Amino acid sequence: MFTIDLSGKVVLISGAGAGIGLGIARQMALAGATVCGADLHPAPGAFAAVLQITGTTGCYTCCDVTSTADLQRWIDTVAEQFGRIDILVSNAGANVFTGAAESSEEDWQRNIDLNLKAHWQLARLCKPWLEQQQGVIILVTSNHAFQSIPGCFPYDVAKTALTGLVRSLAVEWAPQVRTVGIAPGFIDTPGNQQWFDGFADPAQERQRTIGLHPVGKIGTTEEIGGWCVFLSSPYAGFAAGVTYLVDGGRSALMQTRG
Repeated sequence: MFTIDLSGKVVLISGAGAGIGLGIARQMALAGATVCGADLHPAPGAFAAVLQITGTTGCYTCCDVTSTADLQRWIDTVAEQFGRIDILVSNAGANVFTGAAESSEEDWQRNIDLNLKAHWQLARLCKPWLEQQQGVIILVTSNHAFQSIPGCFPYDVAKTALTGLVRSLAVEWAPQVRTVGIAPGFIDTPGNQQWFDGFADPAQERQRTIGLHPVGKIGTTEEIGGWCVFLSSPYAGFAAGVTYLVDGGRSALMQTRG
């Protein structure tokens, strides 16, 4: 039987309170890992339920990933409680869609701090712990790193830069630490539902969006979580320095206007 067992592994997941991060936490816990999540907001019941349902141990830290002090406090808490860090999934981020001409310097800096710098800082602070365990880093970027649409600047710039960070860390920190990236496409999250709800007919807009995907659906957080479990496992041991685009085939389909 083909199985992935992460029992005994300690995984850090930023942005674990909701959406993709929560889905990753759920799948990591189902694989037996000790899941240590962090988010800007206090621990949601959904995260506690993940650990309770799977019977795994873990912890949750309220953390602003743009604060180096907060990141260090989170890592110190995990290290003190569990004594090791095996896997880092740097996932936290937010949409900063202002447009190239309209974006202010403050918009640019906020985007860079959250969607690029925070990933590097978190990886750097985890590096000594990961080296001890021949660990894995997974950086979560976006399909906007490969193709984008008008108005998504400067978010798409930072997400593109993250693919370069994946390559750099893979080259500089190997073989002690293996680094890969994952770029989710349109995933069914509360945030994306809010986007649908901004249309006069949310159901119609959802169906239109589904129609842009050859697989006939939009993605789930559990599917992205499953990818992260696999990329963390020995089966993915020869994968490094590359970012996997998981977008339901949307980038393969030539989009038409009108």
